[in-house]
Amino acid sequence: MKTNLIKWSALMILICILSGCQNNTNGDNAVMHRLCERLFPQHSDHFIFQCIKDTTSTDWYSVESIDGKIQICGNNNNSLAVGLNHYLKYYCHTNVSWYADDEVKMPESLPEVKEKVTSHAKCSNRFFLNYCTFGYTLPYWKWEDWERLIDWMALNGITMPLAISGQESVWYKVWSKLGLTDEQIRSYFTGPAHLPWHRMSNVDYWQSPLPTSWLEGQEKLQKQILQREREFDMTPVLPAFSGHVPKELKELYPNAKIHQMSQWGGYDEQYRSHFIEPMDTLFTTIQQMYLKEQTAMYGTDHIYGIDPFNEVDSPNWNEKYLSDVSEKIYESIRQEDEEATWLQMTWMFYHSKEKWTQPRIRSFLEAVPKDKLILLDYYCDSTEIWRETEKYYGKPYMWCYLGNFGGNTMMVGNLDDVDFKINRLYTEGGNNVYGLGATLEGFDVNPLMYEFVFDKAWDYPVTTKEWIHNWALSRGGKESKHVVKAWELLHQKIYTKHATCGQAVLMNARPMLIGTDSWNTYPDIHYKNVELWKILEELLKAGELDNAGYRYDVVNVARQSLGNLFSDFRDAFTAEYQKKNLAGMELWAARMDTLLLDMDRLLSTEENFCIGKWIQDAKDWGKDEAEKSYYEENARCILTVWGQKATQLNDYANRGWGGLTKDFYRMRWNKFTSSVIAATKAGQQYDAKAFYDMITEAEYQWTLQSKDYPLVSGESPFVVAQELFNKYKHYFD
Repeated sequence: MKTNLIKWSALMILICILSGCQNNTNGDNAVMHRLCERLFPQHSDHFIFQCIKDTTSTDWYSVESIDGKIQICGNNNNSLAVGLNHYLKYYCHTNVSWYADDEVKMPESLPEVKEKVTSHAKCSNRFFLNYCTFGYTLPYWKWEDWERLIDWMALNGITMPLAISGQESVWYKVWSKLGLTDEQIRSYFTGPAHLPWHRMSNVDYWQSPLPTSWLEGQEKLQKQILQREREFDMTPVLPAFSGHVPKELKELYPNAKIHQMSQWGGYDEQYRSHFIEPMDTLFTTIQQMYLKEQTAMYGTDHIYGIDPFNEVDSPNWNEKYLSDVSEKIYESIRQEDEEATWLQMTWMFYHSKEKWTQPRIRSFLEAVPKDKLILLDYYCDSTEIWRETEKYYGKPYMWCYLGNFGGNTMMVGNLDDVDFKINRLYTEGGNNVYGLGATLEGFDVNPLMYEFVFDKAWDYPVTTKEWIHNWALSRGGKESKHVVKAWELLHQKIYTKHATCGQAVLMNARPMLIGTDSWNTYPDIHYKNVELWKILEELLKAGELDNAGYRYDVVNVARQSLGNLFSDFRDAFTAEYQKKNLAGMELWAARMDTLLLDMDRLLSTEENFCIGKWIQDAKDWGKDEAEKSYYEENARCILTVWGQKATQLNDYANRGWGGLTKDFYRMRWNKFTSSVIAATKAGQQYDAKAFYDMITEAEYQWTLQSKDYPLVSGESPFVVAQELFNKYKHYFD
């Protein structure tokens, strides 16, 4: 009996050590102490963290002041991090950005918590990231970038991060064992920024072969990512086999049921993907090989992301076929891992709703055991699929906020609508609500929306008005009432509409005259631009504050308002063209060009709004000049032409970035205005088709260029924004 007790005690100590919840003599723990050291080393010794294991399954934290220190208790490291973030936000008025280069601004002395705060999670699971984020934001990130992002995820209570980096190393081993050559395998992969769409069975072979050094570097990075995420008691979602195979596999296994998938994104035939039916015995063989290799390399948390038909058609739309597909996919992971759970995004139900009818959805879902398929309701800021499918027919699902397509730099989001929808979810969503998530395609703008969503996972009572007020304090509002007023106005007038696909200020769009039938002819601006201009004025009244969030907001609001103004300039140019007034056309063309240059100068004052880091990060992965050029071309391509010279995705990932605005967007607009003016001088109609052909080639040639962009200009964001405000304010009077 005594021996068994000793063994049991030793086992529990080991579990605590492995979970990171082991306390040292002062009540601190190593994981949380290192987090504080990374973010604010000057105050790290003033925090005490106690991980208290209890019988409840609900996550919780408490914050209180004890003997001059801040004591934070919680049921695991993830909850402790949320408790720390609560203190930072509501007492220190400090915001921790997801960008590594943004400083964490702390008060000189830590504020006292006069009354103990306790909060419980309303949902145990919080999902974060999107396959696309690994192409539009994360493809070239180094460990120091990931380290801050994981800290941000922990502080915001993320428990289920998508973790799909480094899978090509696993696939390389699997395809090699199945008989493919080194050249075949690395050519099957795409360039780094396009790998998300390769992984989702959309496109193969584009900008290949993928260098061996990339496979090795990403494998090392993925191991670091997973170790840190697990330290914070997160459950990383690793990938599993969805049926996507190299076309060359058919030559080695001619009897396998392999189909060419439907065309995607405007890519030529040679880049189309292939799919092996899950009912084929080779499918299960590949699944088991992959999971064995992946588990040996990265371990497992028994939850796997599998998405077989994302934006591509099923080879067969028969309900029985769809049922067989999902049944066999699940069975293939269960045979290798008895604890396996399948995580599936439901974007395809929204994207291809005319094909994914309710009977087909139901057949696909119900073939998997009830608790073994978790669904991500991907775009709830627009359409809540759970309300159209009888709550996903009883399957566990997560309400997700998308909020961003392609990393487009647009100020969008609706705080009040998100608040309403999540509150409704808690009351009407059913007992199969599994949690909340954020499925953003790219970082850059609107970080408040994602932090707000994850705050809604906890029962700390705060209205949207109170939440915005506190957010404003962390963005410089504790030093200036003008920042608080600006954010109140942003909440009331700007953040009132959800994001849609294809949003961009016109200067980032392919040039055209007003009235052209194109998705990006008229940016979707749902407010009067003068209202945003007044908000910029209010921000600038605060003066040059030493706050990273304030600097970000000044540039961001100025970027949007000046970008909106560009549409007025283009419209004026079109009006002069219609009157055949050459002098007027030349005047407005010059104004458009000046505004583009001014915008580039503004954006170049902030590193997160510059192309410099994007290009440098990409090139840093190269082990020689040839690889550096390869990565730079890939980095330039995804932001601009996206793929081939003429795909359906041109400018999908447009960004308001310094360097990109001057060298790419300005280049296009200059060629456009010159072409229109030249045609007018010659007494001819402007030939939009000829311009399209010419600019398509010019865009492609830009992706082949090489240039080292500065990380930041060194100018003050506030000073430049104030100069431009004074320069352009007469357009708003």
